[in-house]
Amino acid sequence: MQLGTTIVVWAAALLALGVAARWCGGRRWRRRGDALRRRLTGAVPSVSANTCAAPLDGLPAPVQRWFGLVLPREPRIIATARLEHVGVFNLQPVGERWRRFRSTQLVTTAPRGFLWDAAIAALPGVQVLVHDGYVVGEGILTASLQGLAPLADERGPGELARGELLRWLAEAVGWPTALLPGRGVQWTPVDAQRATATLRDAGHEVALEFEFGDDGMVAAVRCAGRGRAVGHELVPTPWEGRWWGQQVVDGMRLPRHGEVAWLLPEGPQCYWRARITGVDYTFVGEGAAAGNDASSKVASGSSCPGVPAAAATSAASAATRSASSTPGGR
Repeated sequence: MQLGTTIVVWAAALLALGVAARWCGGRRWRRRGDALRRRLTGAVPSVSANTCAAPLDGLPAPVQRWFGLVLPREPRIIATARLEHVGVFNLQPVGERWRRFRSTQLVTTAPRGFLWDAAIAALPGVQVLVHDGYVVGEGILTASLQGLAPLADERGPGELARGELLRWLAEAVGWPTALLPGRGVQWTPVDAQRATATLRDAGHEVALEFEFGDDGMVAAVRCAGRGRAVGHELVPTPWEGRWWGQQVVDGMRLPRHGEVAWLLPEGPQCYWRARITGVDYTFVGEGAAAGNDASSKVASGSSCPGVPAAAATSAASAATRSASSTPGGR
């Protein structure tokens, strides 16, 4: 009886230690994320000028059509975006070992940046916590087991920052006003359904090919080389993102599902597949973009005229037709 009592006491003590360790690790991880978010949003000006006055008629035809589909007649310019995802992440560099994850992502458009904060269920009761981002021109990739045991801690310029800026550009279909003329992206035509977007930021230059589906929506983005971790090096590797499904947020038509993959010689290696479950924006001229009162609205300079009415009307009817036939995703 005494031995049994001793075992129970020790088991309870070990359980308490485990709970305390997880709480401490989680608290430490949240504080690290908060510091990165403050650094990211601290560079966002309280009032931004409207810099999208360039007309759309100088853009490649599929890009013009896409803007007509996804934006209202006079879109407000997005300053920050907060997204929530649920999905699966492939932990195997080759092969498949999918694990569920939940994440939030904070995005800024001026300056360009983001922070993806994810919790991946690696084992029952055990999470891998990840920060992946582009913050003030610096690439960031950190991972930790329960916030206690570091698994990765990479940050800096060079190929890492370039890869994170490519991610920002690929996912900008979720904050589409950042791709308008005058916002720093240069569009060049490829053919009737493809165009290349080139972006320069903080000394980095990246380019992505956007492919538009028959419905006019962005179906895929591709680049010839994004840094893929191979051992202790980042090796430029062909990379692809795909988007499908539709949802309307603040009058803008956005993708609902996405996946990304490395295009390896032996075939695509998909490693991220998710559904966007929440989107919240602040707009240029709203004090919340710089941490001020969200109720403070500034009408001037917060919207961007220039989406042709005819394009918007025809695009809206096309989008309505395509929405009814969109696959549910994976």
